[in-house]
Amino acid sequence: MEDVSTLKHTPLHALHLSLGARMVPFAGYDMPVQYPEGVLKEHLHTRAAAGLFDVSHMGQIVVRPKSGKIEDAALALEKLVPADVLGLAEGRQRYGLFTNAAGGILDDLMIVNRGDHLFLVVNAACKDADLAHLKDGLGSVCDVTMLTDRALIALQGPRAGAVLCELWADVSSMRFMDVAEADLHDVSCIISRSGYTGEDGFEISIPAEAAVDVTQRLLEHPDVLPIGLGARDSLRLEAGLCLYGNDIDTNTSPIEAGLEWAIQKSRRAGGERAGGFPGAGRILAELTDGVSRRRVGLRPEGRAPVRGNANLFADAEGRTAAGTVTSGGFGPSVDGPVAMGYVDAEHAEVGTRLFAEVRGKYLPIAVTALPFIKQTYKR
Repeated sequence: MEDVSTLKHTPLHALHLSLGARMVPFAGYDMPVQYPEGVLKEHLHTRAAAGLFDVSHMGQIVVRPKSGKIEDAALALEKLVPADVLGLAEGRQRYGLFTNAAGGILDDLMIVNRGDHLFLVVNAACKDADLAHLKDGLGSVCDVTMLTDRALIALQGPRAGAVLCELWADVSSMRFMDVAEADLHDVSCIISRSGYTGEDGFEISIPAEAAVDVTQRLLEHPDVLPIGLGARDSLRLEAGLCLYGNDIDTNTSPIEAGLEWAIQKSRRAGGERAGGFPGAGRILAELTDGVSRRRVGLRPEGRAPVRGNANLFADAEGRTAAGTVTSGGFGPSVDGPVAMGYVDAEHAEVGTRLFAEVRGKYLPIAVTALPFIKQTYKR
């Protein structure tokens, strides 16, 4: 456990306490895991209306080309990620991956073209290492700066658009992965139509000094509830989305993780800027030749959840190893346990019956398609 006295606070920390949040250490921060409504109600409310999350612990990084040409920053960043950054239009966002020389994943991130600079959002536990990685790889052509004076919130759910529209009418014209700058409650904010719940929604970067005012304004809406880390995890699991450190890490390749969609045609073999990123040899070969294991969805039979690190077997006696669960829990929206993990390629077909080892018993579990719920992004 982390020493509470050394934990960092987000700009919304006092607000969480005033709302009755139960706080826990997470990635070096004191963060709300749930509010008085509880994880189950918070999860279902987000699916039905709108949930508000504090994600200010994540890293917000500006990559500014020294030449003033955004193309120089894009090409420099492409040396670290397999994504097409050069082809990313102004005002658009793209999911990306930092890879290492062995083809593993250092972190996953969001990349935004802001016209004269790139804006990156990286995971909290990795942000200091990511900053050093970026400075080392891009420092000769870009100025790389971690923003420490901004909060970040996520407003997620089918009512998120209507709620935000009351503060900024033009939000209705935004589509999934659009990014714009707008005034909310007379505060200049950076808004992306994105999130990590499988629902329509927004992530909003706010100057730290105005974060409480903007957040409280949104929480005043009857459709909005504050949501903690507990429901954030169950929501992203139902949506089939990876959690760095659980489902992807330095030993996992993007292809094993089923994230090949994040490698655009221009960066693949035969593309105009093929390869050139760390681990390209392995990753591009896996795109062509396949992998020995794959990330899959898993549905346990019965009501008992199967948690991360549970071993998977091809037989009910636990003789033939088949893989490992990386994330698992109860899915409130599907009213049953859900999980995902890695299985050997020969066991990865949807419908394959496996067995998870839980407290000395071997529970039946079926390979299933991801996500577990229908994603409702505004395309």
